[in-house]
Amino acid sequence: MGEWLDRVQSPEDFRHWSIRDLEHLARDIRATIIETTSKTGGHVGASLGAVELILALHKVFDTPRDRIVFDIGHQAYAHKLVTGRREAFARLRQLGGPSGFLKRRESPYDIWEAGHSSTAISAAVGMAVARDLAGETYHVVATVGDGALTAGMAWEGLNHAGHLRIRLIVVLNDNSMSIAPNVGALSRYLTGLRSRPGYQRLKQDLETLLDGLPLVGGPMLRVAERVKDGLRHLVLPGNVFEELGFTYFGPIDGHALGDLVELLERSKHVDGPVLVHVVTQKGRGFKAAEKAPERFHGPGPFDAKSGQIAKTAAPPSYSQVVGETLIEMARNDARIVAITAAMPDSTGVEAFARVFPERAFDVGIAEQHATTFAAGLAAAGMRPAFLVYSTFLQRGYDQVIHDVCHQDLPVVFGVDRAGLVGADGATHQGVFDIAFLRTVPNMNVAMGKDEAETRQLLYAAFQQPHPAAIRYPRGAGRGVPLEPLVGVPWGRAEWLRRGRDVTLVGFGPIVYTALEAADELARRGIEAGVVNARFAKPLDTETLAEAARTSRLLVTLEEHVRRGGFGSAVLEWAEESQIGVPVRVLALPDEFIDHGPVGHFLALYGLTAEGVVKQVLGWLEPARKRA
Repeated sequence: MGEWLDRVQSPEDFRHWSIRDLEHLARDIRATIIETTSKTGGHVGASLGAVELILALHKVFDTPRDRIVFDIGHQAYAHKLVTGRREAFARLRQLGGPSGFLKRRESPYDIWEAGHSSTAISAAVGMAVARDLAGETYHVVATVGDGALTAGMAWEGLNHAGHLRIRLIVVLNDNSMSIAPNVGALSRYLTGLRSRPGYQRLKQDLETLLDGLPLVGGPMLRVAERVKDGLRHLVLPGNVFEELGFTYFGPIDGHALGDLVELLERSKHVDGPVLVHVVTQKGRGFKAAEKAPERFHGPGPFDAKSGQIAKTAAPPSYSQVVGETLIEMARNDARIVAITAAMPDSTGVEAFARVFPERAFDVGIAEQHATTFAAGLAAAGMRPAFLVYSTFLQRGYDQVIHDVCHQDLPVVFGVDRAGLVGADGATHQGVFDIAFLRTVPNMNVAMGKDEAETRQLLYAAFQQPHPAAIRYPRGAGRGVPLEPLVGVPWGRAEWLRRGRDVTLVGFGPIVYTALEAADELARRGIEAGVVNARFAKPLDTETLAEAARTSRLLVTLEEHVRRGGFGSAVLEWAEESQIGVPVRVLALPDEFIDHGPVGHFLALYGLTAEGVVKQVLGWLEPARKRA
């Protein structure tokens, strides 16, 4: 690791160190982050950019008594390394190792858990109010990225803090990026603040001058204060944070440890909310990440010397196939537009934007706006596709209900990363969307068994006039041939094989697991049919009824939580229809699933071919004995 980092078990170990010593520690931390993530993958760029900032925070504040609330964990690897997880860090994001995000049960220094951005300010305001109500005196610091400020929730928190005039420090870690380069008016505004030379020095000089003016008591004092305020606005450029009630410090070089420590110390003594604007470089200290910060936001394993990201010979990803299919359709339909919420590359929208730049929209980290923006486009005759991770669509749920489905507008949601996602863990597992989407009137929910069928479902979604969500998993497809676009019959399932003992009804790529299980059951003398459901809503009740008539047991399979999922929909239908054969559901349990290999969790919860066979045999055996 390094001799300086080896001496640190907690922030208490370096609070008395000199700035020079902390700079040595920063170099050790960067080397360790690069070495570890080159093997495990992870959020490299943001964490490398925040090393000095995190050291300064832990030096100035008495953590964990003082509370540092990180807005998402992308920037927090240095925090993990200096708060007792140095030895475990080599297993970052691995099964049994530290999470890639903050976790309250991992460390008392992890005050807040966030895998989705823009929550830190609201959480910190809550903690600061709780502190004051309890008569405590500790500091609360929210550390947010500039990308987080593209989300409305961050501004709701800023607005409330300014209204309360509460003692709170917000550190804005401004590296000009979230996952992709930031977009919009706010990004331009922050660029303007960064480019104003001497702003902070001018502000301090003016404050000193005005504070030295002689004052008289009573009404004259109030007049003088108004004159001071007028002079400030006349001489200094406007600042939205100050208008919200914050004392604004910055912008400051986020890699100058001495300046950081001095300014954070100063912020501790302000009575009211403070915003410290820190400018950092994403990927700092690793040339490959500095040159290509987007590629090093969250890469897989890479070469620590060259920065070459490891590539595997694999079929195109589902996201790529969806993006290319959207391009193909858009060539023939000028109404089709694509929307992303700060994830253009990983959702396929970047490829679409290269072909149709005027019809591609990156709205920033603003899923609520993206959903209603799509609804507005659809209401005016366009055919929008909002390509979004399953867990990020959660952020726009009211808009899905109120703005899209209530008005029955033809918005197509490409629900990416549906199912288990692996190393990103609980906050990113896309295992709730069937439940929260299928309950909404007018919404359609579908998932293909492979990338070829995903492509056809996407095409079919644009041929019908209602809201539709097409789910697809993370990662590479199966490499099946991609046929010309003809669509699939809307709302209809597909028989893949028939069997009189049991019918396995799969939703999504788990259909291939059902086929493997059926082969193994056949070797054991059990006839197993397989249905590719394709639709969770509308259910193909005709095919389900046929399966119930021709077999002794129905078993549903899905990579989603059991409660409210596809199997629940089948159970609801079975109860309403009184079908007379048992229905069993194979799905994920009612719990948050941690980080680790997808295959591990599929085996753990009986969703492999072996697990399906074992459970089917157990369910059929009592029926055999009764017969």
